Amino acid sequence: MGKRTLVRRRGKGGKQFRAITVGKLAPAKYPNFKLQEHHSGKVVDIVHERGRDAPLAKIYFDDNTYSYVPAAEGTVVGGKIEVGFGATATAKNILSVESIPDGTVICNIERNSGDGGKLIKSAGSSALVFAHGTEGVTIKLPSGKFLKLNPRCRAMIGTIAGAGRKEKPFLKAGTRAKYMQAHGRLYPTVRGIAQAAVYHPHGGGRHQHVGRQSSVGRTTPPGRKVGNIAPRKTGRGRSKERR
Repeated sequence: MGKRTLVRRRGKGGKQFRAITVGKLAPAKYPNFKLQEHHSGKVVDIVHERGRDAPLAKIYFDDNTYSYVPAAEGTVVGGKIEVGFGATATAKNILSVESIPDGTVICNIERNSGDGGKLIKSAGSSALVFAHGTEGVTIKLPSGKFLKLNPRCRAMIGTIAGAGRKEKPFLKAGTRAKYMQAHGRLYPTVRGIAQAAVYHPHGGGRHQHVGRQSSVGRTTPPGRKVGNIAPRKTGRGRSKERR
């Protein structure tokens, strides 16, 4: 009797596959202010949270509350941040997208009004306010796709700090292992063809090869759902013949 395949054990969500909760500070989201209100805050500290690439700014607001928000580029301790109605559309301020002019770079965007920020929160990322319309505000995501939002959704003006984090190599496997553990990612990974047949659908045989078609459907059972999952096309692209 062999074990269950790795992809099945990961799907169960055992302890070894969960992200570590030790070292977490607080949810990184906007304070729950009303849109008609205007508040100002002061950055009292810039901190690091385990499993997060972007730094967090600890902001004390004028109503004696504080929040942790992903820091935008240029954020410094002692800096001022405005939130809500009447805030100026300048860097690091938090406004509703309907109050932000077209062509403005924004980050930490709410997907639904009042959720505290769900989009564009990784280090060095930003989106662009593309257009204002009757059906909502259109933004351009880093992937090039366009997304239409409720005008009441809030966003921070600027780019998330921490860009260039991938430029520094890990140098050692142990350093990368600690990084992946903090982010709840599986590391190291073993090729399926290098495993035994009882552990992976691509395993076994006298030579390391898949032995069957590597494309599987979207509704394939978990024990077989490995390889190219619902690919649009595979293989090399063929250029058109010259006429």
